[in-house]
Amino acid sequence: MFLANVMVYVDPQQQDEGQIRVAEGIADKFHASMIGVSASAIDPPFVAEGVIIEQTTEDDIKRMRADLAAKGEWFGKITGRERHKLEWRWALESPTAFLAEQARAADLVVFKRRKAQSDNFHYLDSAEAILRMGRPTLSVPEGVTGLSADRIVVGWKDTREARLAIRDALPFLTRASKVTVAEICTSDEQDAATRRLRDVASYLERHSVNCQFDVRVHTSEPDAGYLVRLAKSEGADLIVTGGYGHSRLGEWMFGGMTRGLLQQAPICLLMSH
Repeated sequence: MFLANVMVYVDPQQQDEGQIRVAEGIADKFHASMIGVSASAIDPPFVAEGVIIEQTTEDDIKRMRADLAAKGEWFGKITGRERHKLEWRWALESPTAFLAEQARAADLVVFKRRKAQSDNFHYLDSAEAILRMGRPTLSVPEGVTGLSADRIVVGWKDTREARLAIRDALPFLTRASKVTVAEICTSDEQDAATRRLRDVASYLERHSVNCQFDVRVHTSEPDAGYLVRLAKSEGADLIVTGGYGHSRLGEWMFGGMTRGLLQQAPICLLMSH
């Protein structure tokens, strides 16, 4: 199993190198190409009583174009990769919409995890991106600059999203020294959960994955907290799960487990939806 194209989103104002270094390390491991993506949205005219009070000028647009081009130069210097293995794509449009569109060229999309903001017009909306792209996404927390993926925890739920996540994560799972697949269930579902995880483990073992499984009963501890704690005890720096969410009144919303992991996990998360 391999990855041929790793895409990474770079905020136009970004100064740190975290998720770029992670994406670069993955690309190097798989001898893959890298595609950097960035976008700035043009503010619509502000109109009051039929009169345009404020609007983006041509000079503003020229400045935005120059900033995105300069960010591309910065990206190229950071990675130091050969030109045929590196590409920079940018646009003056919604960052989320542009990344979702460009994801068609990628095997994996990497982005920096950030605290939820109300301004999803100018900044990447990770919830919408994960749910729209149709590609596995790797979210990188603040301060993380590398990913060994030598030990991996998989959060299992018998759903379409979890099955996609397992399949999409195979390039990492097959290279890991240890994979732990965990399901958190009710007390009366332990036998059924064990049967499910045996199937998952058998599937992974046929792909030469060294794995074990763990069935846990729901407690007062949030499920996301348990997975984070399990990853810490296993020495894992990657958690793999399905990305669960839906659109409600035009706003993309995460499910509890997904939201909890994105808020709490101090390590990288690979999600598929």
